[in-house]
Amino acid sequence: MKAVVITVSDRVSQGEAEDRSGPAAIAALEGIGFSCERFVVSDGVAEVEAGLQRALATDVDLIVTTGGTGMAPRDTTPEATRNIIEREAPGLSEAMRSATFGTKPHGMLSRGVSGIAADTLIINLPGSVAGVTESLEVVAGALSHAVALLRDRPSDH
Repeated sequence: MKAVVITVSDRVSQGEAEDRSGPAAIAALEGIGFSCERFVVSDGVAEVEAGLQRALATDVDLIVTTGGTGMAPRDTTPEATRNIIEREAPGLSEAMRSATFGTKPHGMLSRGVSGIAADTLIINLPGSVAGVTESLEVVAGALSHAVALLRDRPSDH
């Protein structure tokens, strides 16, 4: 299975900060059997849309974005993702958010979405290392089955 991780961050894209969430996503995804590529885009609807289109052009099974899911004015990853996906997969985002209830008050501020573009699953994750790793832990068990269904491959279910 192949995944692309897109870090969405003005500061990282301008070389003002180190990308820590992207490598965390890669480590988690490789741990469950994905081969991964990674790149960085700036915040903004057009920039994220272009990044998603670039990843989709590589015939990838899964695209994971990190960052841009909060409430700041430039946090527009969910809007860009909605412009690209054809169908939402709300259970993934709901599960990731619900896992933080009662323990991480800021988790409920994440506006990330999940959905399907052609036969590729796209998942928005928060921009923190903890947010990335904890979110992927929640959905890890469903990812290979989701990819199998989208690609019309045999599944273990």
